[in-house]
Amino acid sequence: MPREGWLWVSKGTRPDTRHAKQASDKDDGVDIVKVEIFDYAQEVAERVADLLEDQLRVYPYSQLGLATGTTMVPIYKEMVRRVQENRLNLAGVRTFNLDEYVGLDESNPNSFMAFMREHLFEPVGLPREHSYFPWPDFSRCPARYDDLIKECGGIDWQLLGIGHNGHIGFNEPQTPWDSKTHEVILTADTRRANRQAFGGEWLKVPQKAVTMGIGTIMHSRTIVLVALGKGKSAILAQALRGPMTLQVPASVLQRHPHTFVLCDRAAGTLLDR
Repeated sequence: MPREGWLWVSKGTRPDTRHAKQASDKDDGVDIVKVEIFDYAQEVAERVADLLEDQLRVYPYSQLGLATGTTMVPIYKEMVRRVQENRLNLAGVRTFNLDEYVGLDESNPNSFMAFMREHLFEPVGLPREHSYFPWPDFSRCPARYDDLIKECGGIDWQLLGIGHNGHIGFNEPQTPWDSKTHEVILTADTRRANRQAFGGEWLKVPQKAVTMGIGTIMHSRTIVLVALGKGKSAILAQALRGPMTLQVPASVLQRHPHTFVLCDRAAGTLLDR
């Protein structure tokens, strides 16, 4: 069971919210962010799957925004288990992944497409034509990915992680809040954080990626942000309790009208002080 329910998050000084108007028009100085803190990562994964079950029970043909990384492994494992137990039905969904490395095609085992195939798509039998990625060719015309999302009805349910510097997707600090899908040069810290898939050698991590923009993400109807481990505690507290600032991209979620933040005890340790 979660240790926290609703947390009132006061942002302190008022930010310039012009770039986030599509997410919320509230200007009362205080927003509610739904934060749930669990003892274990598996409980977090189960809660994410519960939320997805709720979404698909009402809207079985939802468009899902998906993420990659070690945080997502237990989550996708739980989703696969529920599909195999006929508790979760993904037959009607279309998926849109947040990002992809430049220079790696889908056959490369270090691509995010390969990650998704291994951890979710192949185990549940999701058809290849139902999954979309911001492939590097979109960097020449990024609006194509946003247009594709719009043509499919928009993202109904977006899953996110949070980087140690507050990035969501590969939107590094100072990314405009109204940004769309774009090519980004990854910081050294972000490349180091992703080195595990490259044999622990961060210099082998691609220098560039294509990512959904913050504006693209904020148009999602529901957002589920997941954080695990003590290493995420400081940035999670900064994103939710600090001012909304370009320096912490995830802080913009304070202005999204329907966001769930799910974390384990270690990641949430600074939120209940």
